[in-house]
Amino acid sequence: MCLLILLLILGPRAVIVVWWLLAPVTWSVAFGGTLLLPILGFLILPWTTLMYVLVAPGGVVGVDFLWLALALFADIASHAGGNVYRRRRA
Repeated sequence: MCLLILLLILGPRAVIVVWWLLAPVTWSVAFGGTLLLPILGFLILPWTTLMYVLVAPGGVVGVDFLWLALALFADIASHAGGNVYRRRRA
């Protein structure tokens, strides 16, 4: 439990790396064995990638789209927040 909380504090990319190392089969099932999409997700949309891995093995239906939309919103908000901070420093 402490490890999970520490990883969430460190950010989604740390969770992706640890989860990928501990459960590679889950990632393989979610992304169909390709490495390109998880790597792009790691770089660009880490929250959406994590949420997709959570909901994809059972199929993305119903409320799963809501969870994916919330994760996408979190990714967009983090990118937008970074731009606002960068403008304040300049």
